Amino acid sequence: MSTSTVHVSTPSRSYDVLIGQGVIDETGTLTRQACGGSAACVIADDNVAPLYANAVAESLADAGYRTTLQVFPAGEKHKRLLTLSDLLEGLAAAELTRDDVVVAVGGGVTGDMGGLAAALYLRGCKVVQVPTSLLAMVDSSVGGKTAVDLEAGKNLAGAFFQPSLVIADVDCLDTLTPELFTDSCGEVIKHGVIRDEALFRRLAARPINAEGFDPQELQDVICRNVEIKRDVVDADERERGLRQILNFGHTIGHAIEAASDFSLGHGSSVAAGMCCIARASARMGWCAQDVADDIVRAVAAYGLPTDTAVDHDTLFSFATHDKKRHGSTVNVVVPTRIGEVEVKTVSLPEFRHLVDLGCGTDAA
Repeated sequence: MSTSTVHVSTPSRSYDVLIGQGVIDETGTLTRQACGGSAACVIADDNVAPLYANAVAESLADAGYRTTLQVFPAGEKHKRLLTLSDLLEGLAAAELTRDDVVVAVGGGVTGDMGGLAAALYLRGCKVVQVPTSLLAMVDSSVGGKTAVDLEAGKNLAGAFFQPSLVIADVDCLDTLTPELFTDSCGEVIKHGVIRDEALFRRLAARPINAEGFDPQELQDVICRNVEIKRDVVDADERERGLRQILNFGHTIGHAIEAASDFSLGHGSSVAAGMCCIARASARMGWCAQDVADDIVRAVAAYGLPTDTAVDHDTLFSFATHDKKRHGSTVNVVVPTRIGEVEVKTVSLPEFRHLVDLGCGTDAA
């Protein structure tokens, strides 16, 4: 398969997203071309590091970089300020300068941690994202959102900081467990719901987590997802308007994820959140019932959760600490039809009503 290139052009930085087989082996050469500099620090968690970190570090060294490696404990529970502090101290100890580069190798947590460390260190050095999970490839590695979690909720301390390059090697997906690959599919389905009905129908008819799914078609799906994300981010880098549509399923989804103490994956939580807000939207008359039904059926076809048993008080509490809250209102993304959504600003009581309508087996 040939390598696909999606060019991202935001007001703050333009860069390429490279999607193909074996491209991780070219990290050093590609980083040299995109970033320059003399030193590179590879950041990975302790799940991914044994698989890819040393090979990436060697590739960078071969390209002339003085290379160091930092490994942190895997998991959302470690996406915290304490871990970030350790990473920043490591960058300082390695004597990186503003001309140098952080290379984040891993899933969404690593991309967030590496990206935010690069944004803060010396008020900004370059970062290359090397996503190794499907979720990171189609979503979190593109667009420049970086953050850590606080006790009050997910992604509450962060920055918009675009990478200088994204290297997405589809061969890395072979090392994912079926459960982790399936979890990532929640974000893939989301992109179809918000911007591309044809993609949604394709995903619903031929689930990409089915055994023996064609690798070329998978690369095409990843590329289309990145294009959708690119188009939105290019138009609204800092989430003042259009970019909010990417939060479809996330207001309730983040609450579900936090209520599980992050034992439920992000993609699975978003999938459940999409179904909950779709059911509520249909009951409010904001979309036809068959729109909600199509979303629920597609999510179910992947074996992802379509609802939550978390009590509504807990969901409301977590959701109203989310960054999508604005004073006494919350912005929620609701489907109008497949391929189109809109952002509605609702009061906190109105949002609680949506939770009651869409979530749980006893939802009215």
